[in-house]
Formats: sequence, structure tokens, C-alpha cells
Amino acid sequence: MSGTAHSDEIDLTAVETYLRELQNRICAGLEELDGTAHFAQDLWERPAGGGGSTRVLTEGAVFEQAGVNFSNVSGDALPPAATAKRPELTGCEYRAMGVSLVVHPRNPYVPTSHANVRFFVATKPDALPVFWFGGGFDLTPYYGFDEDVVHWHRTAQAACAPFGPDVYARYKQWCDEYFYLKHRDEQRGVGGLFFDDLNDRGFARSFAFAQSVGDHYLQAYAPIVARRAAMPYGEAERDFQLYRRGRYVEFNLVYDRGTLFGLQTGGRTESILMSLPPAVRFRYNWQPIPGTPEAALYSRYLKPRSWV
Repeated sequence: MSGTAHSDEIDLTAVETYLRELQNRICAGLEELDGTAHFAQDLWERPAGGGGSTRVLTEGAVFEQAGVNFSNVSGDALPPAATAKRPELTGCEYRAMGVSLVVHPRNPYVPTSHANVRFFVATKPDALPVFWFGGGFDLTPYYGFDEDVVHWHRTAQAACAPFGPDVYARYKQWCDEYFYLKHRDEQRGVGGLFFDDLNDRGFARSFAFAQSVGDHYLQAYAPIVARRAAMPYGEAERDFQLYRRGRYVEFNLVYDRGTLFGLQTGGRTESILMSLPPAVRFRYNWQPIPGTPEAALYSRYLKPRSWV
């Protein structure tokens, strides 16, 4: 889906303005859901070019940790994570902007959620710039509830609907394929949307789609949080949550493109790794007891299926 566009078609200011506003809006929405805690902001600069704003909420009533990161960086050469499928762009100067967030709730009945919207422009001397958008959102429950997963996917479908009847199905499948732990033969969660290399619609239309995805994240997540945050739980549920968080760590450190891109470009480590959960419990060769809600997570929810 790669392509080129004249530079006057690419509105960098509009993208940056939207992403900064999205960060503000999501932080405000999560603070409202939590009811007690607030985000602390850490402004940073990158020696090689650019910088960003990392906002982290910790030890809230609902959210054990939530991070919402805005970055706007540039460099002389795209790293391998960005050129693996575009070898013709190796060595290009680039500008990359994005909002990336991960929310780790305290209550095991509230799912972890992740979302990001990102934008790249790559330029070579005497050539038109190449741009693309990417992003999506996905849900990682510890205890599955059909109504939550159906709502999540219906909202994802609504985000895609104005852009064509096949868009949701395509990006839902891409999400299932991307958030997959090959070494475990296991899905990370129940999916959602994932897209990358998007530019074949032109700048304005591609940007509009990226905005729709960003705008629908809170609509997808907030009702689930509100429904589950007050559910009573015990040590057994908390223990399972901490065990399953280990899968999140494995995926982010082994497979995640955003993590790899950040590390390969010499990004700010604290901001890159803010996605990791604050508490995790690894166990050797643990298996759920058949017939339990923990076993149902594996048998029903960690399997790609249609939810709408």
C-alpha cells in the first residue's frame, strides 16, 4: 500500500495538532473514569531530533497504571523496524509522530487496553516524500464477558464503517494476526483493529480514517471499565491477572513494532517501556483448571472469531 504524495498534500501541522488533542482528550477521559488519580506529565527532548510528552497515571482507584505518550521525532535514516517491508526507504530521512497508550486496570475483571495512532513521512533527495499512517486499538481481558467483547468490536466496526464495507473485517483480521504470540501459539487478547502502511487513499482520506480510529477508542473502552470496575474479586483473580500480564510483557519486548522502532531510533527508554505493567507474576508451566473462568479465557476468548 505504499505510495507517494506531493509535499503540499501532507499537512504536518494538522496531524500534530490532532495527536496532541487526542492525548489531552484520552487523558481527561481516563481521569474521569478513575475518579481519584491524575496524570503526571514528563516533557522530553530527543538529542537526535524531536521530543514528546509522556503522561503516566499510577495507583489510581481504577487504574493501577496508565500511560499516554505523544512523540514527534525525526532522524537521518529510518530504522529496520520501519523499513522491513519498505527496503527502498532504507537510509531515508524521516519524521514520525504518534500517540500510544496502554491502560493496566487494578480490577482483574477490567481488561487491559492499548491504542495508538501514528504517522510517518520519509524523504529522499530529488524524490517525492512517502507518507503513511498506522495504528489501531486492541483489548486484553483476563476474564471474558461476551457483552464487553461485542461492544468493543461493534465500536471498532463503527470506526471503519464510513470508509468501506470491508475495512473492519480486513483490519480486524490484521489485528488478530499481529497480536499473536508465536512462541505460545496464543492470541494476546480479543483483538480489535490494526492497520499500517496506509496511504493509498491519499493524505486527507487516510488521515480521516486514522482520526476515526483514535476518536473511537474511549467510546469502545469507557463503558467496559464502568461496567466492571466495582466487581468484587479475590486473591485468586488477582493472581491470574498478574500471571496473564506476563504475556503482555512477552509480546511487547519480542514482537511489538512500536517498541522496536523506539529502541532502534535511540528513543527515550522510559517512555517506550511505559507500556509494561507495574506488577507481573511469572509461573513455570502453569495451566488453568478445566471448567473454570480462567480456562474459558483460553478456550473462548483467546481464539479469533467474529464478534459482530
